[in-house]
Amino acid sequence: MKKILLAGLIATGFMTATPAFAALQCGNDSSGFARWVDEFKRTAPANGVNPSVVEKAFSNVSYNRPTISADRGQKSFKLSFDEFMKKRGGAAIISRGKGMKSGNASLFAQIERRFGVPAGPIIAIWGMETGFGSFMGDQHTLSAVATLAYDCRRSAYFTEQLYAALQLVGRGDLSVTARGAAHGEIGQTQFLPLNVIRYGADGDGDGHIDMVRSRADALASTANFLKGHGWRPGAGYQPGQPNFVAIQGWNAATVYQQAIAYMGAQIDGQ
Repeated sequence: MKKILLAGLIATGFMTATPAFAALQCGNDSSGFARWVDEFKRTAPANGVNPSVVEKAFSNVSYNRPTISADRGQKSFKLSFDEFMKKRGGAAIISRGKGMKSGNASLFAQIERRFGVPAGPIIAIWGMETGFGSFMGDQHTLSAVATLAYDCRRSAYFTEQLYAALQLVGRGDLSVTARGAAHGEIGQTQFLPLNVIRYGADGDGDGHIDMVRSRADALASTANFLKGHGWRPGAGYQPGQPNFVAIQGWNAATVYQQAIAYMGAQIDGQ
């Protein structure tokens, strides 16, 4: 779940780009993190965040070394398609994915009616990202996002994600104790906070978007993401077909895109 623009938050009316937003001093180790947090907590209300939300959200935030290790250790996908499928358990995802499709037939039918996206690619993403919700990460989400907002490598990008996370806390859609992946990805299909703001969908009708506990919310949001990236109902989604571009929006790695398309077609019986 990747490229996001600052305009996404501006469009929500949640924040504006101000000198205070740009003035925080980033750092490349933990030594300046506490000072950065204090500065952020002073400037966030000027960017539209309720001070009580800021205090609540930062009550358990700390510099997250596993997040930095993961960020520094990222490697591009250099495996062949067959190697990647074997490493990621593609055959098992396909087999289990078919069972998930039949066991949740009414949910996937509802999602396809609403967003135009069939079950296969959604299930493939679900299986690839978290093993169908079996492991969603063990890092404190707000600490992960705050650490990357402070870190100089991609400070502006993750500051946007931090403001989005605060919006989710404020509306009751993200717990301050939530845990997820190392870069702050949330829930069963691993949305970054700003993607929850932009594409999150209430799939179970309870008035909230719970990417962790609500299977319906996570899967509907995934379909909405694909729709937002150009999905055309009824068109194909293999490489070279119209909907492959939407799958490309999910992950930048070509082999990952190919795997989603292949597994999705197998799950859909194509």
